[in-house]
Amino acid sequence: MKLLEQLALTPGVPGREHRVRKLIEREIKGLFDEVRTDVMGSLICVRKARPKPTKGGATKKKPTRIMLAAHMDQIGFLVRHIDDKGFLRVNAVGGFDTRNLFARLVTVCPDVNDPKKDLPGVMNPGGKPVHIATADERKKVPEIDELTVDLGLPADEVKKKVKLGDMVVLKAPFQKVGKTCVSQCMDNRVACWVAIEAVRKLAKAKNHACEVYCVFTVQEEVGLRGAGTAAFGITPDIGIAIDTTLCCDTPGVPGEMSVSEQGKGAALTIMDGASIADLEILEAFEAVAKKHKIPHQRSILPRGGTDAGTIQRSASGVRTFTLSCPTRYIHTVTEMVHETELHACRDLLAAYLAQA
Repeated sequence: MKLLEQLALTPGVPGREHRVRKLIEREIKGLFDEVRTDVMGSLICVRKARPKPTKGGATKKKPTRIMLAAHMDQIGFLVRHIDDKGFLRVNAVGGFDTRNLFARLVTVCPDVNDPKKDLPGVMNPGGKPVHIATADERKKVPEIDELTVDLGLPADEVKKKVKLGDMVVLKAPFQKVGKTCVSQCMDNRVACWVAIEAVRKLAKAKNHACEVYCVFTVQEEVGLRGAGTAAFGITPDIGIAIDTTLCCDTPGVPGEMSVSEQGKGAALTIMDGASIADLEILEAFEAVAKKHKIPHQRSILPRGGTDAGTIQRSASGVRTFTLSCPTRYIHTVTEMVHETELHACRDLLAAYLAQA
């Protein structure tokens, strides 16, 4: 789990994925035949087909080109204003539930490449503390534009160190809780981990007939942007988005709204708000899971989408599917993923690629 921890604790909001990309580049050395970064910032890693030798010099058919998409970005903020007292105001990049943003530690990142310049801060809503607030004021849920970041520094020092557009991320530890891993951006560093570890497992098998384009995409949280442009250049035969999905099997949520259940395995996403899975690919994943006895479950996400949405509509169209990892408390600092789902997603993806 060391790699997953490193991924989860590395800041990278949409348009500022630099550090995550560098971490992945270091981790994947030797796994791929080609590695490049496209103009949007997505990391495109190519592992060429390694088919088994054929007898009699039979004509080799063109390998199936499979694009894996795991987005690197996390929801976060960009500095939009610095006031005369040195307090920061922020603009959200990605969808937040503001009920989860009170009294939070944050990290301000003035340099996307240099963690040594990071500054710790505290995020709180402007206004009166509970001791002097009225009853109505205590009930109000502040909007994001009311939140302020306090760096505990004089205003002139803040203005020297911080500029508009600097990245701000919530700060929380990575830790094991029971049979789960908990951190602030499992969405979608889990998928980056799954993609890397699945290809690592595929590499150990030596032979595979498909050509794998493993793409760590950018700006998914603000409109599935990086995957679409990457797919247009790759023109894959099959596109597989890897992402987290809601796991609402928790108190207060009716069973029919759970989307997925913790501990039941990888979620095979039938449809979400951005795409409908290619039925043949869905059934192929299901058959592979059954053959290798990998825990799995079917799932429908009523709203929200994954990179499959833009891959599916790129160029003249692509057959797509989303492999999802059930995650409790998505878009909070306590996103929770069970070990069963982590291993199931990794093993299922590797097994599918081995026979594709």
